[in-house]
Amino acid sequence: MDVTREDVLRCAALAHLSLREDEIEPMRLAMARLLTHAASLDELPLAEVEPMFQALAHPLPRREDEPRDAFTQAEALANAPEQDRGHFVVPKVL
Repeated sequence: MDVTREDVLRCAALAHLSLREDEIEPMRLAMARLLTHAASLDELPLAEVEPMFQALAHPLPRREDEPRDAFTQAEALANAPEQDRGHFVVPKVL
């Protein structure tokens, strides 16, 4: 597919990109290759293929939500690099 310099500049403007002069030609070639590939998909024989509405025909199996033993506080803090009065010490974020 033919992509012009103006097409590249228009797409760059729509995407709020500023392209240097040396970036325009490689971008034009890349866009042309991409659009040529996309156009080649029109040649696929898809008339007999049914549309797919979801990726999986069956839902994923789920396990039952059952209570089970959890870590004790001492086990949870055993490998903590730093702790204070039964809590993890982490760097301040704000």
